Amino acid sequence: MTESTETNALVDEHVDPRFKPVAGLLRSFAAEDPDYSAQLAVYHEGRQVLDVAVGPNCTRDSLTGVFSCSKGAAAMVVGILLQEGALALDAQVSSYWPEFAANGKGSVTVRQLLSHQAGLPGVDGGMTLGEYTESHLAAELLAAAEPLWRPGAAHSYHALSIGVLMEELARRTAGERLQELYERRIRAPFGIDFYLGLPEAEERRYRDVLKPAQSPPLPFIDPFGHFGVAANSAAGFDGPDGPTRDLLDVPNVRAVRAAGIAAAGGVASARGMARLYAAASTGVVLEDGSRREPFLSGATRAELSQEQVFGTDRANGLTGAYGIVFMKSQPRNDFGSWRAFGHDGANGALGFADPAYGIGFGYVPARAEESGTGSRGGRLTVAVRQALLGA
Repeated sequence: MTESTETNALVDEHVDPRFKPVAGLLRSFAAEDPDYSAQLAVYHEGRQVLDVAVGPNCTRDSLTGVFSCSKGAAAMVVGILLQEGALALDAQVSSYWPEFAANGKGSVTVRQLLSHQAGLPGVDGGMTLGEYTESHLAAELLAAAEPLWRPGAAHSYHALSIGVLMEELARRTAGERLQELYERRIRAPFGIDFYLGLPEAEERRYRDVLKPAQSPPLPFIDPFGHFGVAANSAAGFDGPDGPTRDLLDVPNVRAVRAAGIAAAGGVASARGMARLYAAASTGVVLEDGSRREPFLSGATRAELSQEQVFGTDRANGLTGAYGIVFMKSQPRNDFGSWRAFGHDGANGALGFADPAYGIGFGYVPARAEESGTGSRGGRLTVAVRQALLGA
């Protein structure tokens, strides 16, 4: 790390000249806030064009929890299962997982299940850490549950349960844990610094997610309401100081990141996030100059990224837009073109591919912050697009 005279902030960077304004914007955030630390990485047409870390709390090589960005990595495995014919979006979930048909869910399709429409954001009473790390146990609870609404009639973000649902589909169709498929088919072959299951040997690189200096008081959440059932799904997680209900503690629990919980247990650097999306969409240029073609076909990417739902979230009242698992760009979270697909995390991390621009993007702040349009991460996505357009 070196100290930039321009911003008086610690900077560690690799920058293509076209993207100097983007790196400058990141450095300006550090200059304005001495406590700010973050990583930013971009691949363009398979080549790494930006890899920058600023601030005292991270380097380009450090890893941290990326929360729901994990869903994007897990969804890549779903893409491989679709591509190879092991899974079909319009098939009934119960054709792969017969027990799922309980309590009126027999007609639920894979498409509905993986676009937050199945009415299963959680279960009464929540689920424990052990049920998430051994997710076949959580899957049994979800299979037996009654949907909170008629599947397909509404959508609401399945913050933790969608990871369990993806994991169970992988077990039922491939006979293998989703995390094992991800490691064998995606992460290891492409050298991606994004783990669903952090090995003990990489623990030295892990840095705890830092909490905001000030957090607003939480409003009353009815435990029997739509949002309350989803929120209760985090009950029973054990944090560094004992049981916690604070979502920001979740990846700081070794058991969570060791298991690589598909919904929220991923660990990555911004470089790893950007490389994952590049490997899926454009392929990557390897260190020896050779090119590795994308692991998802154009048809599969189109299937995954086609918008399935857009509108008001049944539980939280916010506007949501989803493809198959992936978030879609929308006014509240305008991270890319209509073709972009990716996922953000509770700490403000963001990873996505944008085929219109040929990019894979990764942003990981050290201290949790807001995400969406106008946030630091959102402003960086605009700066990347402007750099490519010559604006």
